[in-house]
Amino acid sequence: MKQPRSLFRHFLKLHFLFILLPPLSMIVFSSFFGTSGPEARFNTLNLFYITVLMFTGIIVAFVVLSWLFFWRLRKRLTRLQEAMSATTAADSWTEPILIQKDRMDEIDLLGVSFNRMIRQLEDSRRREQEEAGLRQRLIANMSHDLRTPLTIMRGHVNRLNKEPMSPEGKSSLAEINQTITRTGELMDDLLSYTLLTSGKYPFEPAHTDMGRLVRASVAAWYPVFEEHGIQVDVDLPAEETFHWTADPGWMTRVLDNLFQNIIRHAADGKYACIAVDVQQERILVADSGPGMDRSAHGGGAGIGLSTVQYMLNTMNLKAEFNSSGQGTRVVIGKM
Repeated sequence: MKQPRSLFRHFLKLHFLFILLPPLSMIVFSSFFGTSGPEARFNTLNLFYITVLMFTGIIVAFVVLSWLFFWRLRKRLTRLQEAMSATTAADSWTEPILIQKDRMDEIDLLGVSFNRMIRQLEDSRRREQEEAGLRQRLIANMSHDLRTPLTIMRGHVNRLNKEPMSPEGKSSLAEINQTITRTGELMDDLLSYTLLTSGKYPFEPAHTDMGRLVRASVAAWYPVFEEHGIQVDVDLPAEETFHWTADPGWMTRVLDNLFQNIIRHAADGKYACIAVDVQQERILVADSGPGMDRSAHGGGAGIGLSTVQYMLNTMNLKAEFNSSGQGTRVVIGKM
C-alpha cells in the first residue's frame, strides 16, 4: 500500500502560494512604479490601491480555499460518523465505507480501520450464531434423549410400588418418582429458556384482559393446589379489570412458572395468595414457603424464574421478588 498523504502537508501546499504571493507582488509592482520624479506621488497612490486590491483578492481566495478544504474534510468525517452510528437490522451490519485507495490520507486510514472492524464483528457474530445454534440443538437433543431413560425409570418405580416393601422403601420410591418428575420439568424449562433467548419462541403481543387471564390460570391450577393441600386466598375482581399489551400465551406461561414454584418449593407452607390490583394494575403471587434463597438451591427454580424475567422484560413488564424465611412475594407490573 502506498504511503498515505498527510492532510496537514496538503493544507500547507495548498496555501503556501498565498504566503509567498504578497511579498513577491510587492517586489514586482515596485519595479514598475518609480518612487522619484514628478509622478512619484501618483505612482505611489496607484501602488497603494493595487496592493490593497491584491491583498483583498488574496484574503478572499485564502478564505474560500480554506472553507472548501475544511468543508470537504467535515463532509468526509460526517459520512464516516453516520456510517459508524447507523442502525441496521439485527441480522446485518452497516455497509463498509468506500475508500479511494490510490490517494489515501488519515481519514481514509480511519475508514480502512472501520471496515476492518466491521469484518471482525461480522465474523464474531457469525461464530456466535453458529455456537448458539449448536447449543440449541444440543439442549434439544439432550432433552429428547433423556426422556427415554426417565420413562424407563418411572416404569420400574411403578412396578416396584406393586411389590411388598417396608414403609421406608415406599417413601424412597415416592421420592425417586418425584425426582424423576422434577428432572423432566427442569429439562422442559431449560429447553423453553433456550428457545426464548434464541428468538425461536413465538411472540404475539395483543391487547389482553389481565383479569380474565389470571382468573383462567387460577381455575386451571386450583385442583393442583387442592391436591397438595394448599389453601389459596384469591382476590380477583369479578367486574373490574385492566389491559396490557402482552402475549396471552407468554403471560399464562409466567403464571404457570410461578404457580409451579409454589407446588415445588412452598407446598409445606400450605398457603398461597393470588390477587389482581386493578387500581395499580398489578398482579400479586405470594406464598408462605421457606423463601426463594433456600428453595431455588438445587431445585431448578433459577431457570424457571429466568424464563419469567425474560418474558416479562420482552413485554415491557417487570417482576419484583421479595423473599424471606416467611415466604416469597412476587409483584408483576409495568416498567
